[in-house]
Amino acid sequence: MFLATLGGYLWTAASFVVALSIIVAVHEFGHYIVGRWSGIQAETFSLGFGRPIWSRTDRRGTRWQIAALPFGGYVKFLGDANAASAGADTATLSALSPDERRRTLHGAPLWARAATVAAGPVFNFILSIAIFATMFILSGAPADQPLIGSFNAVPAGQGGLQAGDAIVAIDGRPTPSWDKFGDVVDKLPAQAMLDYRVLRAGKEETVTGPFPLPARIGAVAPGSAAVAAGLKKGDVILAANGQPVPRFADLQAAVKAGQGAPMALSVWRDGATLDVTLTPRKTDLPTAQGGFETSYKIGLVGDYIFAQATRPVGPIEAVSAAAGQVWYIVKSSLSAFAHIVTGSISSCNLRGPLGIAEVSGQQATQGVGDFVWLIAALSTGIGFMNLVPIPMLDGGHLVFHAYEWATGRPLPDRVLNVAMMVGLSLVLAIMVFGLFNDLRCP
Repeated sequence: MFLATLGGYLWTAASFVVALSIIVAVHEFGHYIVGRWSGIQAETFSLGFGRPIWSRTDRRGTRWQIAALPFGGYVKFLGDANAASAGADTATLSALSPDERRRTLHGAPLWARAATVAAGPVFNFILSIAIFATMFILSGAPADQPLIGSFNAVPAGQGGLQAGDAIVAIDGRPTPSWDKFGDVVDKLPAQAMLDYRVLRAGKEETVTGPFPLPARIGAVAPGSAAVAAGLKKGDVILAANGQPVPRFADLQAAVKAGQGAPMALSVWRDGATLDVTLTPRKTDLPTAQGGFETSYKIGLVGDYIFAQATRPVGPIEAVSAAAGQVWYIVKSSLSAFAHIVTGSISSCNLRGPLGIAEVSGQQATQGVGDFVWLIAALSTGIGFMNLVPIPMLDGGHLVFHAYEWATGRPLPDRVLNVAMMVGLSLVLAIMVFGLFNDLRCP
């Protein structure tokens, strides 16, 4: 038992470090490469903090290193007083010639400094779009009409349905498109078997098949009650508190009716039945109108008895969809923060490093695809967070550059130092609050 628990902690830690290292490496590489293109010399590119455990110096004089504490990274440019580029090393700058000062971050033109600072978050967004677009291309988009690609394992089997069938109607209700398929399913009677009208080999025929959306798990939300209970993708919930749940809608209704009370579930997994007990958790989820809805959830996404056939997705469509996904994450993050500040939703929605590490481990356990998706989502979050106009963050530096552009002079050193101290205090306060939530919130 102890070894299993220890292994779980190590897996969580390793998943978190891998995800964070990829995101930080891309962020800092954005600063580095745009700085280099702008004529600014990078002295050190570090993945991690503290004592270096590996390093090499390239022909441009940049020292690339991996440090002992793998919880971040930095690029230190020529003339920087510290790794955060928060101030200038006046002693070093005073000893440089005008040409050499041009190669420092603090002696470069305003446009070069601003571009270098903005590049970190921008590269995070680029990483997210690249990952999402690749996943869209690999998975394809659903075909326009309901078309059976393959079958998912369910206790009832597939009945008379076959792969390649185009579903024309169910229980006499037309299914004209995949977009409207879910609306049709919502109106079907709660029967174990239904009549399907399908187009097969150019001819329409009627066959019998199971209810299209049983209580089958298509995905498990990280940090949810379902994860804590050990439920997995592909499980089928047969009963909740002793009552059969032939449809996913029946499971949703049982959770809602329970109002947070513990639930006993009977679960079908790979032909065997097991019993699971879990307690739904209060969850704040974004709505289509831009707000949030608070209700009890167990953290499951339903799945049809079949996988919808797909069509190829081109690069332009994939990038467009990926950019839309990134914007949705940013918009949801802004809305969540505003609702937390106003007290409309629980402050537990703001989590710290322990919470993120736990989610990383859970997503890695779900599979490579889920873990890679998490990396893309976290990269968007980190890019967005760094654009917040708080001193110490990239957004704060951009505000300083905007002030310099507007007034024709930089902020006085005294004001800059005070702003950096205030910014550092804010960042630390947010981190401590997130860590506190990690410890107190379920």
